[in-house]
Amino acid sequence: MTGGKYVEQGKAFERDMDYVPDRITKVVDGSPRRPEHGPVNGELWPVEPGRYRLVAAKACPWANRAIIVRNLLGLEDVISLGLPGPTHDERSWTFDLDPDGRDPVLGMERLQEAYLRRFLDYSKGITVPAMVEESTGLLVTNDFPWITHDLCHEWGEFHRDGAPDLWPADLREEMDEVNKRVFTEVNNGVYRCGFAGSQEAYDAAYERLWTAMDWLEERLATRRYLMGDRLTESDVRLFTTLARFDAVYHGHFKCNRQKLTELPNLWGYARDLYQTPGFGETIDFDQIKKHYYVVHADINPSGIVPNGPDPAVWDEPVTGRP
Repeated sequence: MTGGKYVEQGKAFERDMDYVPDRITKVVDGSPRRPEHGPVNGELWPVEPGRYRLVAAKACPWANRAIIVRNLLGLEDVISLGLPGPTHDERSWTFDLDPDGRDPVLGMERLQEAYLRRFLDYSKGITVPAMVEESTGLLVTNDFPWITHDLCHEWGEFHRDGAPDLWPADLREEMDEVNKRVFTEVNNGVYRCGFAGSQEAYDAAYERLWTAMDWLEERLATRRYLMGDRLTESDVRLFTTLARFDAVYHGHFKCNRQKLTELPNLWGYARDLYQTPGFGETIDFDQIKKHYYVVHADINPSGIVPNGPDPAVWDEPVTGRP
């Protein structure tokens, strides 16, 4: 079961960021309000406990982000979670981990069904995370940056007591800048390396990635978190790439200047987060490796999934952090 072709010979990788732009927002005077931040290029859906299902494969870093934010904010009983398996074909992510291969709430075999119920002629990729309306099985949105942003801002009434403020107002401007660099240079940077279609494209992507990794290593020399002493969504965004770095990106995507374990500040930071409730329990290294090494058949045509590295290193005590 593979996902088709990922490398275009002679070309640099460019991520398609054209997602379904609908957003789920707080109800004011009986209608979903216009969000305070970000674009409104689609429909607004009302915040309503029990109405939506987050479909998010543990293998996928963008989906993993949504699972972590849901956990940190205590929204587990408010928004249900559907978990596709780690592999997919050219058509869709599938619910092959569930009994009879169907999501127990949506009754679907493929996430594609939710997309096609909403858009009969939907022809783009079927991506996770996706918010799906439980009663109709309709896709609401797959716009991953705004899904987690809105979990923080729009679902506040339902956050767990004591849940962290993942988007502090006084840090927003700096977070926007850091998030942009982390996304373009690291989250997406590893893909630019792995899916490069020429030596020149790879070399440029590799240089950009490691310039950013060096910047992060230096930044975290004096900070526990990216924003200082406060855990924010910026940390969630970086963590999901770091968690996959040695297991996948170092070898499979040729990001091999150093391993994460050889970068003392980033490695201590990543383990600190992994051992924080809400993070480590969302990481399944077997699913992560199976996804990348099996689905990307044009990069790894043998389909062989490596046995290492040993995940036990993530549980080693964290010392010497700021």
